[in-house]
Formats: sequence, C-alpha cells, structure tokens
Amino acid sequence: MGDREGKKIDVDPKLLELLVCPLTKGPLSWDAEHGELVSRVAKLAYPVRDGIPIMLPSEARAIAPGKG
Repeated sequence: MGDREGKKIDVDPKLLELLVCPLTKGPLSWDAEHGELVSRVAKLAYPVRDGIPIMLPSEARAIAPGKG
C-alpha cells in the first residue's frame, strides 16, 4: 500500500512535474492508494519508498491496461 507504518507517503507536486518515465520519457501520475508513480504509456507503476521514487524499470510492476 501507500502507507508505511501508518504514515501516508506523498510526492511533492513540483517533483512530479520534473519526473518522467525512464522508458518512454512520458509523464507520470501519482497513485496515492498504492504509493506509486504510474506511466500509463509504459503500463508500469514505479514504487515510492520512504518518499524516494524508485525509477528503475526492473523495480516497477506491470499494470493492467486502463488501470492506474
């Protein structure tokens, strides 16, 4: 989930404006429910751990089309 030990993890909107998907160079959206940055084009969700986006395709999970 997007919580770690009861603390809500959030992403700074300014950071979100700067980050892009490393594969497509396209925009990312924040999924607060799962605590992930989502690339709809690549159909990948990148985890955010301790407030740090993990922008490695090998760490991302595949998402179903139309989700995220």
